Amino acid sequence: MTGPSLIDTDPVLHYNCVMKNVTITLEEEVAQWARVWAARQNLSVSRLISRFLRRRMLEETGYGAAMKQFLSRRPQVLKKGGRYPSRGELYER
Repeated sequence: MTGPSLIDTDPVLHYNCVMKNVTITLEEEVAQWARVWAARQNLSVSRLISRFLRRRMLEETGYGAAMKQFLSRRPQVLKKGGRYPSRGELYER
């Protein structure tokens, strides 16, 4: 009788998108650190960098959209009748 067999029961996430290979150059110390960090998270260095860059991309596009929305609003007069509005009035609370 042989030992117990191992069955991989973890779900695998597949993305329906085109992936592009990119070569990067890292200093040896940085590369070693990245390998250790990725291994601790059970990821490849490639997947780790991909996730990091995707987060940065979404942060920047989110910031850009928020800025565009802010700038699209008409300016409003702050001083009404000789006094400044309260915080609640400014934020329509």
